[in-house]
Amino acid sequence: MAPNHSNLWLHRLTDFLLRNRLLFLFASIAIAICAWPVSRQLEFDQTIESLYADNDPQLKNFVESKRLFGGDEFVLVAFKEPELFKPVEVWEPDDEWDDDPNGLDPNAFDPGEFDPGEVDPEMGEWEPEPEEPSELTESAAARLRNLAKRLSDIPGVVARSTQDLATAGDEKPVTLFPAPDNEEDDETDPPPTMNLSVSAESRNSLLRGVLLGEDNQTTAVAVRLMNPERSPISRSETIFQIRIAAEEFTKQTGLQTYVVGEPLHVQEMFRLVEQDGDVLFRFSFALLALVIFACFLSLRWVVLPLMVVIITIVTTEALLVFSRLKLSMVSSILNSLVTIISVATVTHVTVRFREHRTDKDRVEALRATLHDLLPAIFWTCVTTAVGFVALLTSEITPVQSFGLMMSGATAMVLVTSALVLPGGILLGNFGIDPHSLKAEAHLSGFLVYITHWVEHHPRLVLLVAGLCTIIAGIGMTRLEVETDFTRNFRKESLLVQSVEFVEDNLGGAGTWEINFDAPPKLNREYLARVERLAERIRTEVVADGNSTLTKVVAITDGTNAVPHQFRKLSQKLHLLNQLQPEFVPSLYNRPEGRMRIVLRSLEQQQSNDKHALIDRVLAIAREEFPEAKATGLFVLLAFLIDSLMDDQLVSFTWAVAGIWFMLTVAFTSLRTGLISLVPNLFPIVAVIGVMGWVGVPINIATAMIASVSMGLTVDSSIHFIMAYRKNRANGATHFRALHHTHQRVGRALVFANQALILGFSALTLSHFIPLVYFGILVSVAMLGGLMGNLLLLPVLLAWSNKTRFSDEPEDESVHTSGGPD
Repeated sequence: MAPNHSNLWLHRLTDFLLRNRLLFLFASIAIAICAWPVSRQLEFDQTIESLYADNDPQLKNFVESKRLFGGDEFVLVAFKEPELFKPVEVWEPDDEWDDDPNGLDPNAFDPGEFDPGEVDPEMGEWEPEPEEPSELTESAAARLRNLAKRLSDIPGVVARSTQDLATAGDEKPVTLFPAPDNEEDDETDPPPTMNLSVSAESRNSLLRGVLLGEDNQTTAVAVRLMNPERSPISRSETIFQIRIAAEEFTKQTGLQTYVVGEPLHVQEMFRLVEQDGDVLFRFSFALLALVIFACFLSLRWVVLPLMVVIITIVTTEALLVFSRLKLSMVSSILNSLVTIISVATVTHVTVRFREHRTDKDRVEALRATLHDLLPAIFWTCVTTAVGFVALLTSEITPVQSFGLMMSGATAMVLVTSALVLPGGILLGNFGIDPHSLKAEAHLSGFLVYITHWVEHHPRLVLLVAGLCTIIAGIGMTRLEVETDFTRNFRKESLLVQSVEFVEDNLGGAGTWEINFDAPPKLNREYLARVERLAERIRTEVVADGNSTLTKVVAITDGTNAVPHQFRKLSQKLHLLNQLQPEFVPSLYNRPEGRMRIVLRSLEQQQSNDKHALIDRVLAIAREEFPEAKATGLFVLLAFLIDSLMDDQLVSFTWAVAGIWFMLTVAFTSLRTGLISLVPNLFPIVAVIGVMGWVGVPINIATAMIASVSMGLTVDSSIHFIMAYRKNRANGATHFRALHHTHQRVGRALVFANQALILGFSALTLSHFIPLVYFGILVSVAMLGGLMGNLLLLPVLLAWSNKTRFSDEPEDESVHTSGGPD
């Protein structure tokens, strides 16, 4: 009989690994030690733009706006100043007003027409119009100036762009120039130079809703952040120093400060992902070790899976540094997924080695274990890697990078396991064998019960699976997209409290714009159109009681604030550029012929409301300027999840196709490849359906859950089917093969899922809510995959083999954990 070439190759590979086990083990450790300092250099891409495809129209509009107007990367330090303004003096007549020679003469009234001592019943009692306070108190102005100066001195802040109420009303020396030749002006021009300021009333009107609240007590200092590429320090360090300055101001004045701004929100998101990811990974790592120890009662078999995880992660991160790839929000779950794949792989080895140790010495037991599992481990890692390679079809660069990272990391799990486990298992004489708890007998009995239950209720299994799929499908229609950025953080966090304070007392924390074409030289007719559009937005949107739009700023607001004695437009613009140098350039780009109106909206609102607001304002703008565009960080965040979801639908389709192809190749059967795919799709549908039913929104982390879930359960299906087919090839009936597979592979699946679910429960402690959801949903996906492989897969295998559950009589011998090898 001709030798089986695949078995011959497998025997040679096994012998090679065993013969060189110590060399490979110590070489792997040495490589990891050398790679450690390199892996610490892995950078985190903290730009929100990277989460969009390069050709996405929303991103193109945003990048164009930053190029034209410099971006709106402002941070506000807000606080409530009870004595912000001097009290308004209300005039009241005294008893001697009749004696005032300039007062009213009572005899001048015709008694027949009007008696000043009487009150017209239609008019009611006269009350003077309340005046708005306008003049800052000296103490408040001094505090504002000091805070503005402190913030302006921080590296990474554009000092000339710092704004506050005190300096906005300062007199400044300005130069005047004669009117252009083509304009007629019979009046005498003012002197060439003079001191000029914006009136307090105009200043308050212009800055209300930005630096001044409706209560005339809430105020803020606004600072503009430099482009990160030009800043002398990192963006995170600049924001950290801004927070320090705010805290120092609070200690000095006793006034509680609140720091907000979309650049800060984005930075805080990335900071928490990086910080919590590291801390909670260590915590979950320790918890994982405790659970593994509880399952096998051996320190060696705790160290081995953790060693595989650490070496794989360190070497993968070092390779990423050499490849000049960066981690992103998408790839921040890299370590978690490597842990899942590694722990599942080593758990299968542990359970199989323990079984072989009952009748073999440790070398032969390991040889038999590797012979049994190497094909399954190989196809598991290759199939998972191909699934992640499919993410290269994404148009979003971080998703492409994530696909490369995970495919490389998965391949590294295969290499690390092959190089580390043989030497680690056979090194020394302490704690060689993994042990079992007495409670494991109950698990064995439970798996026997499941097998028999599936044998007797196959139609019920299919019915329940179908109903779950239908219910999950309905749940998918209830999914909501989360765009309220504050809901990414816990309610008690300082960031959420700051946003709530600002939006309750000052105005919207979200900044965006409407931009449109402009002439190379501004004229009154054009500015009248701009002012008309701004007024329409105010009256039709802001004035709406349900609107979340809180502020509209147009260039005409600035020109109208210039003292009225300067009537010529050229003079107004010239003076405005001297009084507020940043105002005109931030709204009008003359060389490019582009104008914009800046808007502020409440950040705390749902996706549908944001989209409706953007569409409503854009529709009004296009009635005046048909080519108008809406953009800004507020808009970018509103469409962020939609962009990820649209992209992920295509990538997920390719991932499914790639995994199905590899499963077909692995099992050399189209039918078996399709069957093995079903238990992997089932948990994905279940997870997404549960999200819809319990109200878990699609956010930055959960948008990737479908693609991630495919890599969490495919290894279980491959191990199960390969063990089942091997038992069938050795002469076992369908039911004997199922019982034996449940006892071997099923037990390893339960151990691995138990450890991983408990380990990832640590993510629920994160301060970043998407990480909390990710931890929960990963656990649900793994639990769904476990159920699919233990319950649904046996029924599908019976159908694949055209076996009816009533065709074979129940055989009591299969109740034991033994079976054909």
